[in-house]
Amino acid sequence: MIDESADTKPVSPPDDAAVSSGASSVAPAPKKKRARTSAKAIMAAIEQRLGHKFADVSLLTTAFTHVSALKPSRLRGDSYQRLEFLGDHVLGLVVSDMLYRAFPKADEGELSKRLAELVRRETCIDVAKSLDLLEGIKLGAVGAGAGARLRSSVLGDICEAVIGAVYLDGGYAAAAAFVERNWTERMRKPVRPLRDPKTVLQEWAQGKGLPTPVYREVERTGPHHDPRFRVAVELPGLALAEGIGGSKRAAEKAAASSMIDREGVK
Repeated sequence: MIDESADTKPVSPPDDAAVSSGASSVAPAPKKKRARTSAKAIMAAIEQRLGHKFADVSLLTTAFTHVSALKPSRLRGDSYQRLEFLGDHVLGLVVSDMLYRAFPKADEGELSKRLAELVRRETCIDVAKSLDLLEGIKLGAVGAGAGARLRSSVLGDICEAVIGAVYLDGGYAAAAAFVERNWTERMRKPVRPLRDPKTVLQEWAQGKGLPTPVYREVERTGPHHDPRFRVAVELPGLALAEGIGGSKRAAEKAAASSMIDREGVK
């Protein structure tokens, strides 16, 4: 005979707090593990594309860390900025050496023009894109659209920071090898006119007896870490021309280019 009083006694539902507590103590762990594995996999893939295995992977991580991703207690030096400063100068030295050896008959003027072309921000961005460095950039809490714009705007800086990281991790030889792999083909391309649009506009204005163009900041928008400048350039007797850029200098160059195109300056 079955004792229904014992076997059919309703079972109380588990305490919600206990379930919540149990879930929170177990569930987050796999998520954290997956996040770490994902970040590690991204860095490993980037290392492979860079052609350099880091002894100190923290250098590579720092090279991809934007200041917006730092906690308030961290120093700005924990972002890529210091590595960018170093990498900029290492890049200049390596490319200068490459040019000196590749163009033995070139004078100082030609070498300087070629150097300016190869170390300019746009070239660094092009190298960064070719190595698919975009995915490794670490940002703070920003909107999707703002994040995409910010990643694109700092690509050149990240490229120089990576060079700095390779230099610190593997020495000059490793940094030189990285630069040579990624800049040699670009170095061999025919040199294009390297004149700054501001210089072109100024020389054109002087040729017409006009004063030096005046640049005036019209507007600054966007957050502190991702500003957008709108600048106008003025010349007597001509309509204003405006340009937009991520820095005042970039906006000034864009404004000069706009006036050059409009006035048909060659």
